[in-house]
Amino acid sequence: MDSCVFCKILNKELPCYKIYEDDVVLAFLDIAGKDYGHTLVIPKAHCKNCLDCDDNLLKEVIVRVKKIAKHFVEDCDFKGAVILNANNKEADQTVFHLHFHIVPKGDKFNMPANAPFEEQQKRLKL
Repeated sequence: MDSCVFCKILNKELPCYKIYEDDVVLAFLDIAGKDYGHTLVIPKAHCKNCLDCDDNLLKEVIVRVKKIAKHFVEDCDFKGAVILNANNKEADQTVFHLHFHIVPKGDKFNMPANAPFEEQQKRLKL
């Protein structure tokens, strides 16, 4: 999709602060996020949201979402993680490429939300 901002990130037309990547997904810091470590996980194949995503791809994506959230808790000293997803404009979806938000919570180091993205990336990269 030519106008999809996430496809542009996947095609390296726009930069990102990568947290994780494999053959199925790319996970990167949300530069509009207001929380430390706010991460977006997107499939490399374009689909609008969960409602039109192939079931097998959706399963593969959610397995990676769990892996990244678990990494934040087990390896990065957070106590938990919020996982969010919106489907369609009426549900507040603003970018129409399937994505999950992972927001780590309970940072024992009390890192500020406005910590430089480079520092967040270095700490959270899987």
